[in-house]
Amino acid sequence: MLIRRLKILLKPLFNPHLRLIVTESTQNQLSNPSNPANSITPINQSTLLKVCTILYQQQNSPNSRLDSSLSSYNPYFNPEFFLQVCNTFPYSWRPIYRFFLYTQKLPHFTHNSVTFNKMLDVIGKSRNIDLFWETCQEMGKLGLVNDKTFRIVLKTLALARELKKCLGFFHLMNGSGVGYNLETLNKVVECLCKDKLVEEAKFVTFKLKEWVQPTGVTYKWLIWGFCNVGDLIEASKIWNLMVDEGFELDVEVVETMMETLFKTNKYDEAMKVFQMMRVKRMSDLGLSSYRVVIKWMCKRDKIEQANGVFDEMRQRGIQADNSTLASIIYGLLARGRIREAYRIANGIKNPDIDVYHGLIKGLLRLRKASEATQIFREMIKRGCEPIMHTYIMLLQGHLGKRGRKGHDALVNFDSIFVGGLIKAGKTLEATKYVERTMKGGMEVPRFDYNRFLHYYSNEEGVMMFEEVSKKLREVGLFDLGDILERYGQKMATRDGRRDREVEP
Repeated sequence: MLIRRLKILLKPLFNPHLRLIVTESTQNQLSNPSNPANSITPINQSTLLKVCTILYQQQNSPNSRLDSSLSSYNPYFNPEFFLQVCNTFPYSWRPIYRFFLYTQKLPHFTHNSVTFNKMLDVIGKSRNIDLFWETCQEMGKLGLVNDKTFRIVLKTLALARELKKCLGFFHLMNGSGVGYNLETLNKVVECLCKDKLVEEAKFVTFKLKEWVQPTGVTYKWLIWGFCNVGDLIEASKIWNLMVDEGFELDVEVVETMMETLFKTNKYDEAMKVFQMMRVKRMSDLGLSSYRVVIKWMCKRDKIEQANGVFDEMRQRGIQADNSTLASIIYGLLARGRIREAYRIANGIKNPDIDVYHGLIKGLLRLRKASEATQIFREMIKRGCEPIMHTYIMLLQGHLGKRGRKGHDALVNFDSIFVGGLIKAGKTLEATKYVERTMKGGMEVPRFDYNRFLHYYSNEEGVMMFEEVSKKLREVGLFDLGDILERYGQKMATRDGRRDREVEP
């Protein structure tokens, strides 16, 4: 049973079509000619499986027994082998750490920043904070700390809410010869904000102010992070602090703030920010800024204002991209100005999926599902492959967000989708939907087409969608049949999506 489990874990390593994946830093350090023992050599997969089996079975055994079991494989051990072992146990610190202690006894094996960072990441994911901190201290003493170490350490400690240790790591590294560095701080703040750990990033930034003075780049990532989690109050505080300290607001920061204000239904405040840029920094406004404003104006059916902004953009010599034109197309369709929308769409030389989505979404809003499906067929003929969002929009347009009933029992909503959930083994989701449908006093929930299509993204789904599409065509629902058949053909498996061919 254990051997079978480890074979599953190591399955990617046995694929003959895969090359050995090594980062540039790994290659530079492991292929150092001054240390030929550390040169990259192909990993013997059979040996890797045997060693991982020993480490798993004997992770709690005495050192003498584990050392005896591993000793016959010593010639195979090198840093690349260590990295592959770490990949086998991504969330289990004990086998990795026991193997690390063993390799330290080998005269030909020398650990480097890459192997230490990999082990540190595994220990951090297993939430062994005490051992994690000891390893950080050891890396500092050995001088193996780099920017990636800072990112791993701060992310792990932030997730564990060890805020004092987050700050303490900077002081610890300063004592080990890695001084306080603004570039390192900015990289750490960026990493934390992208992982939605912006509160922890703010704590580190302000607590380190005595040693590292934050710059506009630091504040930019904090504003982006707070906007990303929807905390406009904190984002505004950082914005005001940035202005008070004399930093010029980056255009990306302004666009991020505008986008967040639009998303939180603060349209007037977003337009005030845009107007401020128009008055004070008109030369800094580019295509991306106009794209954000036009998109949200069209979403709110303010097509006349959007056209005004669009004209201003063209007068300044800024060429509109397909995404901006797609927003205008959707805005025109939403107001029923179909001819104008088609005139713009036909004038685009190389329409992409944004343009087709704008057409489909606008037509569906006008309840022209059949015409939207024709756009779907046209985009396929022109070599633009639909994505999951395309299918979901079309299914909602034909069936509604809560599912419309068909006249024929074989092709009604319950038979295809609710019945499909049961066939896929998702009886709980199907039961919840049916129960709420039967109780007249309860609001029927929105049907999750996305999850349903995900359940059938396999070989079984190909046959299911083909069968359903035939039944739909038999009762005259050709559009819906084409949509489901196309999904079954091209989106059923990952390999199918990679190897799909453009239809003539």
